[in-house]
Amino acid sequence: MSVQRHEVVVRKAEHADVDGLVACSRALFAEDAGTRDPSINIDWPREHGPQRFAAGIEDPDRLLLVADRDGEIVGHATGVVAEASAMKPVKVATLVSMYVQPAYRREQIGGRLIREFTAWAKEKEAVLAEVTAYSSNTEAVRFYERNGFAAKSVTLEISL
Repeated sequence: MSVQRHEVVVRKAEHADVDGLVACSRALFAEDAGTRDPSINIDWPREHGPQRFAAGIEDPDRLLLVADRDGEIVGHATGVVAEASAMKPVKVATLVSMYVQPAYRREQIGGRLIREFTAWAKEKEAVLAEVTAYSSNTEAVRFYERNGFAAKSVTLEISL
């Protein structure tokens, strides 16, 4: 007897998804920033995530997507749109965070999250979309490049 794995649905987050968003964010922080950036508060998702995600669901300039498999959140993406300014006279959409549980990473869920994010950004009349990844996270950099992003700048830092 084989176990049937149900389809993963990518959709906008609802208030019932906040715990799943926090869990995904905690996993992202532990796996990525927690291993690459000692200045990051890896407890941020637990401490601040519930309030930030709940507020983001209602904010028209923020996007919270979930990858849902039978009520289990197996991935997420969050984004924001910044209005044009005198310095940068175009709207810019930023993919703030994205995570897919390791067991689901070869199922094209990340690409679906990116497509939903870019469609939302276009609806919001953004001219550019951007994402930041740690340079040491070569898998993430390659993933974003495969999905249309190109390197534009490099941030360098020094510990003091």
